[in-house]
Amino acid sequence: MGIDNKLLTEFKNRFDADSTNQVIKGAIAKVGINDASLDNNVLRRHSFEFSNETKRGTMTNQKSSGRCWMFAALNTARVDTMEKLNMESFEFSQNYTLFWDKFEKSNYFLDSILETLDEAQDSRIISHLLMDPVQDGGQWDMFSGLLEKYGAVPKSAMPETFHSSNTSKLNEVLTSKLREFACQLREGHHAGSSLDESTAKKESMLYFIYSVLVKALGEVPETFDYSYRTKDGEYCRIKDTTPQAFFKEYVGWDLTNLVSLLNAPTEDKPFGRAYTVKYLGTVKEAKPIQYINVPIQALKEAAVASIKDNQPVWFGCDVGKMLIKDAGIMDEHSYHYELTLGEGSGLTKAQRLDYGDSLLTHAMVFVGVDLDEQGQPLTWKVENSWGDKVGKKGIYSMSDKWFEEFNYQIAVDKKYISEKWLKALEEPTIELEPWDPMGALALVK
Repeated sequence: MGIDNKLLTEFKNRFDADSTNQVIKGAIAKVGINDASLDNNVLRRHSFEFSNETKRGTMTNQKSSGRCWMFAALNTARVDTMEKLNMESFEFSQNYTLFWDKFEKSNYFLDSILETLDEAQDSRIISHLLMDPVQDGGQWDMFSGLLEKYGAVPKSAMPETFHSSNTSKLNEVLTSKLREFACQLREGHHAGSSLDESTAKKESMLYFIYSVLVKALGEVPETFDYSYRTKDGEYCRIKDTTPQAFFKEYVGWDLTNLVSLLNAPTEDKPFGRAYTVKYLGTVKEAKPIQYINVPIQALKEAAVASIKDNQPVWFGCDVGKMLIKDAGIMDEHSYHYELTLGEGSGLTKAQRLDYGDSLLTHAMVFVGVDLDEQGQPLTWKVENSWGDKVGKKGIYSMSDKWFEEFNYQIAVDKKYISEKWLKALEEPTIELEPWDPMGALALVK
């Protein structure tokens, strides 16, 4: 049935009959939907005081890039570095890990093209692979693979460049060239090239990617010196170390002990099982990404246990939902859309995932939690990577209900996780399709 004038007249009369619509439409036209719908009382519910806090460094800023997952991971790791070096604050080079991420993603993409040479050009998997081969996003286990292979360096060893802080044009150049390489590999295969011949071509393709990355991001250090002062004012210098040695000595994580917990309460993902996503990765030889899907309470319990032990917690969420960005508040009641628009959201968390209304869009760090007398969370202290001009000097406060609705993933040491859930790692890992929403954080631009 089409839209006719009778229906339009009915809608207009219905709208005009409600006098509050006249006030609301004026307010929204002037300040926008969010400001017109803001529940000002939400500001009173977030004191930004927390009963349990971890150590943290000074605020970081990912600028015009989608490196949130890197910033969050390195901001988590630096707490151990600050402790070992007796420093007030410390910052790793996010440019260093960006370089290797772009390079490894390019290799992963080209290998994926070689693995799918017999797929039809219009197949969904080929369309997916070509969509965003070297975007900025990533998953916890993808970053774990980078740390395992390449280590990490202080920011002074590989500072930011224009394109590390502004990645869009670099991504555009690399993406266009990788699609061209994919075309060459696929057309060569259909013209009769052997897999060995196609694989040999890949090396020259990777050299082009490497050369662009060096020009845009700078040369990566093989060895470096690092000078610093302790919080007591003592001058110190670490001489002639490597990125791998620096990470091992001054972070010291056993990366095999760090586990991702997921909360995806959809019918296709039973709790208590481990999952991975097909064709999602960075370092080809690293272990595949892996999550254990658990009830939301299990995420909370593991995060609280880690924070109480002074260990910050990396997490992935749908940050745009009910966010008051400037105030630094994530609260399920931030906006009264039902009052201004007539209806709020009626979808459950599972339905939002199933119908494409929510997915992982941003990674940050839990650096505190406010617990009530029974030890239950009230609000969560969040360290973001958008600089200190938003939130409370970069710090955000998240209500516990917002955690339940819009937080999807945390990464913690397995010692903070119940054995009940760790048993999932002993069973076969279930493969999710490449376009599953649980892989979405890796597609952040």
